[in-house]
Amino acid sequence: MENMRFNGLDKFYDIDKDLMESAALAEAKCMAVFSQVEQTSEYNQYKVIKAFQKNEISETHFIPSTGYGYGDRGRDALDRVYAEVFGTEDAIVRQNIASGTVANTIMMFANLRPGDEIIFAAGIPYDTLLDSVGIRKGAPGSMAEYGITYKIVDLNEGVINHKGLINAISEKTKMVFVQRSSGYDWRKPVMINEMAELVRKVKAINPQIIIAVDNCYGEFVEKQEPGDVGVDIMAGSLIKNPGGGICPTGGYICGHTDLIENCASRIYSPGLSREVGSSTADKRLMFQGLFMAPHTVEQCLKGAVFAASLLKSMGFETSPEYNDERGDIVQLVRFANKEQLVAFCEGVQKGSPVDSNVKPIPWDMPGYDDQVIMAAGTFVQGASIEFSADAPVKEPYIAYMQGGLVYSQVKLGILVALQSIKNREII
Repeated sequence: MENMRFNGLDKFYDIDKDLMESAALAEAKCMAVFSQVEQTSEYNQYKVIKAFQKNEISETHFIPSTGYGYGDRGRDALDRVYAEVFGTEDAIVRQNIASGTVANTIMMFANLRPGDEIIFAAGIPYDTLLDSVGIRKGAPGSMAEYGITYKIVDLNEGVINHKGLINAISEKTKMVFVQRSSGYDWRKPVMINEMAELVRKVKAINPQIIIAVDNCYGEFVEKQEPGDVGVDIMAGSLIKNPGGGICPTGGYICGHTDLIENCASRIYSPGLSREVGSSTADKRLMFQGLFMAPHTVEQCLKGAVFAASLLKSMGFETSPEYNDERGDIVQLVRFANKEQLVAFCEGVQKGSPVDSNVKPIPWDMPGYDDQVIMAAGTFVQGASIEFSADAPVKEPYIAYMQGGLVYSQVKLGILVALQSIKNREII
């Protein structure tokens, strides 16, 4: 079967003909979904451009600052643009917020006090937050050490358990935390309409409770962001969606001004707030990455949709399905055994533009309870907006695939990964 969208694969890569034919059929099924993804991307692109124009972004905003960073116009303008895009009063975007875990930890620590309670409304949080909260014992400086307690409300058949959440709220409850993406769990992401319902129900009980969202992997997937539906504060990483694949580091927190001021005091110092904090030449890439983000997310989503279609046709269990509603860029794939899982991740690495000669192996990664295998031939270390796949090497052997700066590369990576499994005769 000939398909011009696969033109060149047979010339440059050794992919079996039957696998190519399966891929062509799988891609053909995706065209209507691709069209929906493109429409969302176009809407979000206009929103981002409007935010740049409203804040009169100019070349002078890209100029680096040094030392204390007093009077850094570009730094302050970037905060305003993020607040506009994400539907909030205020924002703080900084290079020294090294990851989504750091951004979320700052968001929690800055706005919780000894004696307060936080409720996790989407089940147990992502592995790397367990130490921050004190769910996993042993790491110094956790919230538990400061007398901040927590409750966990599990999802109900994959969606927010509103009844369980409402029953869990007490006089001590200061924050309700929602993890938008699936994390290392076989579940669908929390959609924006679910967040809107959660906001309504929680605020009806106590308007002072802070609704906080871990927004990692979810930016620009839908037309609305959590801030548009009344979420008080959210956090994320610039080496994921909003960095557009070109931002080398950083993170953001968007929300109500008083909550963001608390975060600024936590990042720097009470009294100094956001008056300090120099920024380097990477500031231009922070602006440019945000500009590119809707398009980059579009490429990621097309890759995830294609992967779900092809992998399902070959007998693998996938979540979401190719035509399911999506709230993040993550594609889950369940494999039959460890050998298939490892071979898939090795294949993803082989299909990468960087470090394609490297063989990923399971290892004891800091912040995780089990060995993790990570395939990521990326330009920016650990950038999961770039095509990558990782997995805890344990049953039920689920790979978490995400990212992709260019759809064609995701398509290639999936085919190389499947070819890797076939070559070992374990499919």
